Amino acid sequence: MEVRGEGATSTHHRVTVPDGMLEELDLAEVERERVVHESIAFLLEREPSTSILPEFSLEEIGGFFPEYFQELPNRLAP
Repeated sequence: MEVRGEGATSTHHRVTVPDGMLEELDLAEVERERVVHESIAFLLEREPSTSILPEFSLEEIGGFFPEYFQELPNRLAP
């Protein structure tokens, strides 16, 4: 996924969604791409794109931001 930061800076990130994660969060019906997009948006609200790891699994976000797992379902609610 390419992320455009402030100015002309763009970063690239390889993001994986662990098997079972969406089911555990009751998000099995949500498209993975939408989950990744909202997760990146969540991170960008907290840090610049250049601070986001170039490769990570979504489950790692909770280690840096404990509120992630509780906030994500709310962000994806219809």
